[in-house]
Amino acid sequence: MSKKKGGKRLNKRMLQEMLQTLFQQNPNEAFSFKQVFKALKLDTHPTKMMAVDLMEEMAWDDFLSKVSDNSYRLNLKTQVQEGTFIRKANGKNSFLPDDGGTPVFVSERNSLFAMNGDRVKVAYMARREKHIKEAMVVEILSHKRDQAVGKLKVEKDYAFLVTEGNIFVHDVLIPKKKLKGGKTGDKAVVKITQWPSKDSKNIVGEVIDILGKEGDNNVEMHAILAQYGLPYKYPKAVEDAAEKIDPGITEQEIKRREDFRDVFTCTIDPKDAKDFDDALSIRKQGKLWEVGVHIADVSHYVKEGSVIDKEAVKRATSVYLVDRTIPMLPERLCNFICSLRPDEEKLCYSVIFVLDEEANVKNYHIAHTVIKSNRRYAYEEVQEILMGKDGDYATELRTLDQLAKCLRERRFKGGAVKFDREELHFDIDEKGKPIRAYFKKSNDATQLIEEFMLLANRTVAESVGRVKKGVKAKTLPYRIHDQPDPTKLETLREFVVKFGYKMKTSGTKGAISKSLNALMDDCQGKKEQKLIETVALRAMMKAKYSTHNIGHYGLAFEYYTHFTSPIRRYPDTMVHRLLTKYQDGARSANQQKYEELCEHCSDMEQTAQMAERDSIKYKMVEFMEDKIGNEYDAHISGIQSYGIYCEIDENHCEGMVPMRDLDDDYYDFDERNYCLVGRRHHHKYQLGDPIRIKVARANLEKRQLDFTLAD
Repeated sequence: MSKKKGGKRLNKRMLQEMLQTLFQQNPNEAFSFKQVFKALKLDTHPTKMMAVDLMEEMAWDDFLSKVSDNSYRLNLKTQVQEGTFIRKANGKNSFLPDDGGTPVFVSERNSLFAMNGDRVKVAYMARREKHIKEAMVVEILSHKRDQAVGKLKVEKDYAFLVTEGNIFVHDVLIPKKKLKGGKTGDKAVVKITQWPSKDSKNIVGEVIDILGKEGDNNVEMHAILAQYGLPYKYPKAVEDAAEKIDPGITEQEIKRREDFRDVFTCTIDPKDAKDFDDALSIRKQGKLWEVGVHIADVSHYVKEGSVIDKEAVKRATSVYLVDRTIPMLPERLCNFICSLRPDEEKLCYSVIFVLDEEANVKNYHIAHTVIKSNRRYAYEEVQEILMGKDGDYATELRTLDQLAKCLRERRFKGGAVKFDREELHFDIDEKGKPIRAYFKKSNDATQLIEEFMLLANRTVAESVGRVKKGVKAKTLPYRIHDQPDPTKLETLREFVVKFGYKMKTSGTKGAISKSLNALMDDCQGKKEQKLIETVALRAMMKAKYSTHNIGHYGLAFEYYTHFTSPIRRYPDTMVHRLLTKYQDGARSANQQKYEELCEHCSDMEQTAQMAERDSIKYKMVEFMEDKIGNEYDAHISGIQSYGIYCEIDENHCEGMVPMRDLDDDYYDFDERNYCLVGRRHHHKYQLGDPIRIKVARANLEKRQLDFTLAD
């Protein structure tokens, strides 16, 4: 056993003192087990295990804080913290500290009636022996939202709103005179006028909009938007301002720009798209190719600080529900004036590349241009041409495809991560009812567009961000993507070993992503493919906007921004404006102002994604409504302690088999291995396993599908 100076054996108390000293002398450093063993010269298995147990105890006592499964640092947090309150319908509320630390449990009685997403101040409670750490809300700093959506219930003397997913502790009381004509069963949007307090636990509100009867498609889609605080109609003042914009292009404006009207140019989009914000042009230049990536010049029409701009900032993104688009800009701008429609002269901001046969960039420049698109293609048409069918401008399209394939191959060689996400789509009838559900996969046509957009975005970011040593780059909103969570990567490595795969979790960024790609290729077509892809995706961080560039891990780009979709994303508009200013010699813009805008855009992007997911869930349940009792082949797509999620193979609709239906045994949830294991018969339900299910219930109100196991 490890000896102390003088030959004395180490006991628990001595080792604890050594650990305390090590962490106190290095207050800002996180130590892994290996680093602790090395620093304290622990060289036998029993002392190492004693140290691991002691660190766990010290974390339990809040002396240390756990950084990952096998590393700790000194806990420097005070008893009072600020952060976000997360409300759960099952009462298991939690507090998420601002520094992104581990969530802490908050019981209902200690919640001060805080709502989901509220900013709160908490005090950590003294830890009771053998009890988990708890926090108590001492102050609500600000409410996340001041409106709610739900169903009205009108009684003789009063009315109240029953909210979606029970986001409030109590229903919202509404005085009869504040009902705006609403009746029982109506879906309504209600503004909260009084929050719970010590004197009254009631939440009081007033109706600001009656959406209509439950079950109507429009009503349900508007309810989803209102639930997330997203707008479902356009302010009249903004529409009016858009109507006043002159779409004409003067000769003077054309003279200021590079003229691409005589160069072959086309747009390639989904067949139902109306807002074409990007076009490609191509022409031969000796042995080289000139390819133009032309982007709608939104900032020419939408001036900073104007009424249209203010509304665009607020929205920050277009929202894509299953059956509709809620645009960031008024329809007149996004579908007509700015949209790069065929045979119409349009103003663009373009990145023009000169490429050789292998798509190496020989030179490029960024310029304001005027274009005239020769043809509007749907992805399906282009795909047929790329597969050999005759069509308009087939040579040009095939050349663009060859160049895109070179760019793509080089990107993956450079360490980009290969995740081909499938997207669930619905065909819907004129009433909005889904009649078919299917997955859309990317193909050569979609990848052609994707590669040139990536190249343009990357080039624009480099043009501002890549500067000489010692020179500070000017402010620009970047699209950043951090490296994967090391703990989750390690969990993935331990997990895939069981299937016979190897994976690197340390080394350079490129080495890790190449190892990830090799794993994706190796498991292709195997039974465990879906499972491994799901676990790998969970290790990934979310991409976001920031003026502090850390590069884009998933794309393996040192510099990356969003420049190619200003009709539907506000960050692209910001980038267009800054580029124009910098090309005119302006000084660097105020970084703090743009960082705040970046945070807002990242938040709105997340909110829009949640609304989009909810609309998919709603359509999924609606699609399965008339299929109760049907049996299907499925696979396990998610495992929780309360049940197993299953995705039907033929239509990709997902539902849950609740725990109560697994009544042949008592099942334990093995979180690390993504499975449920029966205690008696050891039957295992593993993520990715095939399973036969029967549709039991379709609850539209809760957007929930329930399955049972088919015998």
